Amino acid sequence: MPTVLGHSISRVDARAKVTGEALYPGDLTLPGMLHAKVLFAGRPHARLRRLDVTRARQAAGVAAIFTAQDVPVNEFGLIIYDNPVFIPEGDAVRWVGDKVALVVAETERQAADALKLIQVEYEDLPVVSDPRAAMQEGAPQLHPDKPRNILCYYRIRKGDVAAGFAQADVIVESAYYTPMQEHAYLQPEAGLAHIDEEGRVTVQVAGQWTHEDQAQIAHALALPEEKVRVVYPAIGGAFGGREDMSVQIVLALAAWKLNRPVKIVWSREESILGHHKRHQMYFKHKWGARRDGQIVAAQVECIGDAGAYAYTSTKVMGNTNLMCTGPYEIPNIHVDTYGVYTNNIPAGAFRGFGAPQGLFGAETQVNKLAAALGMDPVEIRLKNCLREGSLLSVQTPLPPGVSLPQVIARCAQEARWGESIKASPSPTVLRGKGFAAGYKNVGFSFGAPEKCYATVELHGAARIEELVVRHAGAEVGQGAHTAMAQMAAEATGVPVARVRLIVSDTAQTGDSGSASASRLTFMAGNAIKGAAELALKKWKDEERPAIATFLYRPPKTTPYDPLTGKSEPNFAYGYVAQAVTVEVDTETGQIRVLDVVSVNDVGQAVNPQQVEGQIEGAIAQAQGWALLENFITKDGKVLTPYLSNYLIPTVLDVAERVRPVIAEYPDPIGPYGARGMAEMPFLPLAPAIVAAVHDATGIWFHELPLTPERVYVALRERANIANSTKPD
Repeated sequence: MPTVLGHSISRVDARAKVTGEALYPGDLTLPGMLHAKVLFAGRPHARLRRLDVTRARQAAGVAAIFTAQDVPVNEFGLIIYDNPVFIPEGDAVRWVGDKVALVVAETERQAADALKLIQVEYEDLPVVSDPRAAMQEGAPQLHPDKPRNILCYYRIRKGDVAAGFAQADVIVESAYYTPMQEHAYLQPEAGLAHIDEEGRVTVQVAGQWTHEDQAQIAHALALPEEKVRVVYPAIGGAFGGREDMSVQIVLALAAWKLNRPVKIVWSREESILGHHKRHQMYFKHKWGARRDGQIVAAQVECIGDAGAYAYTSTKVMGNTNLMCTGPYEIPNIHVDTYGVYTNNIPAGAFRGFGAPQGLFGAETQVNKLAAALGMDPVEIRLKNCLREGSLLSVQTPLPPGVSLPQVIARCAQEARWGESIKASPSPTVLRGKGFAAGYKNVGFSFGAPEKCYATVELHGAARIEELVVRHAGAEVGQGAHTAMAQMAAEATGVPVARVRLIVSDTAQTGDSGSASASRLTFMAGNAIKGAAELALKKWKDEERPAIATFLYRPPKTTPYDPLTGKSEPNFAYGYVAQAVTVEVDTETGQIRVLDVVSVNDVGQAVNPQQVEGQIEGAIAQAQGWALLENFITKDGKVLTPYLSNYLIPTVLDVAERVRPVIAEYPDPIGPYGARGMAEMPFLPLAPAIVAAVHDATGIWFHELPLTPERVYVALRERANIANSTKPD
């Protein structure tokens, strides 16, 4: 049977998307459709004293205005129900994006005009915008059940860290800061809700987990889940930014109350203010190594800004807690990690899910140790990196299939690491190279329930004429549906052209879990493979059509022990290493990334072109976080709410050359050996760039992004110090 895996077939959604046939949520219309606008609080912390919608209700075209009293269960949350759908009178606004009311009118303009007529009186409350300050006694209390605003706390205790430092010949201590980041997906939040022919509240929206959206909508409306239907049309990017609720519940509420279709489309400013960001984090690191390069101790404190509500912070900070000591086997580890409420925009999932922040400090510490020991950065990594049978910081071994030593060595080889880089033609432009590595979980972690359903239908008489795959997994641009079609074809021997997908509809598909955690190819592949095998057995028994549903459950994981952190955190991982070459213009502080070599173990490349696209896209996004994207807030207010003052990379900003290298070391339990990989290429880029800048300039940077101003100031300070120490 010819294999379809490993071939770069055309994406199943390509033609519809390039011709405009594919409809995104903002494109949808229905007869009799109304339009909605949200009234955001616009204040980071205040008591809502009075809300009067009388004048607004009388405005032209207004069909209804909804507030907290209209929501049966006024709460939502992906993990913790700590977020009100609307802020009730007398309650506290906790961030600028808290929703106060929803205006529904015949036209979008009428809804916007009526919004201005709503009268609101606030009593401003003290604002806490720094998580380090929020943890102190006497800080404003944002949630009554969380003393000192600490949402979550994790610790790891492995070995004896004091004894470890006593063995060290070199100790490096540093503080690091990593910033927020805006997802900046092409399609702002939008959706259309209506009551379907079976009386279900149906919401067509962009998200990452149809069944979780369904559950949260049903909870807020106090409806049975089967009375809510969620359908994903085409989705214009996600990167974790659509894991949490944005417009889903308010749309469903309006359609349910009015029994008419209701549509909403956010502006870019509303999108930036209204959805969560990457966590900003503060780190203190102390690492020690022996003269031979063996890392013997690591002590880390991490404080992460959760923002106003929990969202996924408990899981993100748990991941950072694991990743902040890097992909290394270190005998003595002491980690304290805090997730803290503030009056900032809530923080949540973003590509890498806490690992980029944790690895930024860890990888820079390893590069600093290498410099202090006069050791090559690749050599020190190969000496200490996790390998088959290694014990993690949480005192359990990694699952089988650890490929990190091979990935690091391959990256060094592909980058010709030992060779000198070509000198810059300008004396004011310095060149340098840097190296970093990383690893990250595939799938949900720390005991979170994991499952994935798939249904396969085989239709035909003498031969299989059509293969139908039902799967809820979201296509957010990563090519998941194409990979599903290829794996279904591989499992059955049916050509891909005969595969038809029915996807992302709670009424027609079982729960797949989310398009997150680099899990979808892994989980969907195993589920589809299992369903295909069952359907083929029925087909051989001459059952027509042959229909089978399979539930895939991976090995269980376990939560942190509260005292030691001991756990079995994940059932699979992906591994990555990168080598970067940069130029630093000493007259402007501008950094140009000349070359990135990224080696990624994907286990089995289902569609190599899609894998390469994920690598290139992750590197561009990581470069934005490292060098360009400066999300600025002050006292809880956002100062960069537009793409004109929050700058993301363009084609002129990204690396001049990216070399995606696909390594294939099969995962023992992955479908056909495949590992998830979409997040992995993001992880090491920032510390690799910082190492390359140090190689060029001799300056270590501890804070992102490395904007031209920040680099220029550091260069001038170094020059001033050098001049002041010169003899007269």
